[in-house]
Amino acid sequence: MKKIQLLGDITPAQFLRDYWHKKPLLIRNAIPGFKPLVKLEALAEMARLNHVESRLITHFDGSWDMQHGPIEELPPRTSGEWTMLVQGVNLYNADADALLRQFRFIPDARLDDLMISYATDGGGVGPHFDSYDVFLLQAQGKRRWRIGPQKDLSLVEGLPLKILNNFTPQEEFVLEPGDMLYLPPHYAHDGIAEGECMTYSIGFRSPSYQELGEAFLQFMADSIDLPGRYADPDLDAGKHPAEIPKHMLSTIADELNKVRFTEDDVTIFLGEHLSEPKHNVFFKGPAKPLTVGRFAEAVAKRGVALSLKTQMLYRGKNVFINGESFSVSKADKAVLDVLANDRRLDGAALADASDDVMEALYTWYQDGWIELA
Repeated sequence: MKKIQLLGDITPAQFLRDYWHKKPLLIRNAIPGFKPLVKLEALAEMARLNHVESRLITHFDGSWDMQHGPIEELPPRTSGEWTMLVQGVNLYNADADALLRQFRFIPDARLDDLMISYATDGGGVGPHFDSYDVFLLQAQGKRRWRIGPQKDLSLVEGLPLKILNNFTPQEEFVLEPGDMLYLPPHYAHDGIAEGECMTYSIGFRSPSYQELGEAFLQFMADSIDLPGRYADPDLDAGKHPAEIPKHMLSTIADELNKVRFTEDDVTIFLGEHLSEPKHNVFFKGPAKPLTVGRFAEAVAKRGVALSLKTQMLYRGKNVFINGESFSVSKADKAVLDVLANDRRLDGAALADASDDVMEALYTWYQDGWIELA
């Protein structure tokens, strides 16, 4: 997919300064002449798979219902008020991945996935808010959006969906193919299909600090080094045997306070955590992998590309790929940085690659993390 202008008459820098995390932006004709990248039949086939996250939401007779995938059968297309949502379409469709990559003016560490919503007339998921930024690109048909900076985020109780109890919209738009709406986190919105429609949602990762803190402590558990064992050679006889001795608390507190973490610790944790594939992502290597020698020959001619499912990041001397990390030399990192940023490397770029880089590439090729371009 060619590079496209997504933000109308403003630059990414202007968007980040004036809108990102701050206020909505409606962009008419963000992608002129846009056509759906995935047909309904292919989308429905994805939703039947165990490893693809999908949901079927219906609002028949005024009653909300949600079914998690695999979705074996869809309601008739002539029946209104139902929606099928398929997450992570970019992991399985190269065109969807190419569209997602157009949003890389936001760092990959924040970019999450492309979700496709197919809805029949009147279909939607009710008024709600997201905890992350989202771009809503209309791909087919029309969808009417009502939005507002909701202060009351209370939800209707007893529903399978998180629907706002007192939704008060302030603006209303009808989006047609190629139109796009950006919404910051916690900005309430309600989208209703007018006839059959498809909407592509480009979402961004926004992990909670609690989630990061818990994961970081688990990460640090492997690197804590506190030698010795508690002892109290000067113990005095006490009058209250059930009371924890004060000197025991202070001694152990002093030892635990020796636990320190550095910026390098946080860097490695964050790189591994953010590049870790989601639980439903699986890699499959080639059925008949090339030998090391033939792989090197093929790479020299064709280059390599990251798998659609691979997440590769870097910071300083550290490179992260699919939850693994390693430090590299300056020369090797220059090569791997290009692979991470461009998601591919041509043969010429690998002509002077070190044995370490070629060994890593071959391992990743066998694991299905990269493929011949």
